[in-house]
Amino acid sequence: MSGPNTAPSWRLPPLPPGRVLEVVRAPDPMLGQPGQPVDPTAEHVVQLSADLVATQQVSRGCVGLAAQQVGVASQVFSVDVREHAKTRSCHGLFVLCNVEIVATSRRERGREGCLSVPDFTGDVARAHRLTVRGQLPVTGEWVTLETDGFEAVAIQHEIDHTQGLIFLDRVTGPQGVHPRRTYQ
Repeated sequence: MSGPNTAPSWRLPPLPPGRVLEVVRAPDPMLGQPGQPVDPTAEHVVQLSADLVATQQVSRGCVGLAAQQVGVASQVFSVDVREHAKTRSCHGLFVLCNVEIVATSRRERGREGCLSVPDFTGDVARAHRLTVRGQLPVTGEWVTLETDGFEAVAIQHEIDHTQGLIFLDRVTGPQGVHPRRTYQ
């Protein structure tokens, strides 16, 4: 498992310049569309990967972004938890395609938010240790990622998006939805 100062055994291949795209917000039906598997070497998938990274990087507080959130029903997402205070394990910035969950731990409840649901947060039970397998854009290489803590939660949140789910679909009951706090 990679800790905060440990590099993974693989690297995200160089991506072309990305475009900043508009983020889709609930109740847009695109957020409920399960993603199709992709060819990670296809030019449009490589460009989508770059666009996800570019959009994530200009979105304040964003630690992950899935294709559905920019209007594309595909199994592609980006994650970068380096700047988040709750980060333990960290694989830096990465994009994965066609992700499969290999192993999980017992679930623990935690608070989640989402760019596509800007006015609310919710209590969601997620595994805090996670192993996934997915493909890198550009090369199509299959990689395995083992992680824990906040990064594990962020990855599961993005996998849900690629399956047509948002965190509100997983809250622990009506009392588990909260108005988002805003800080000046």
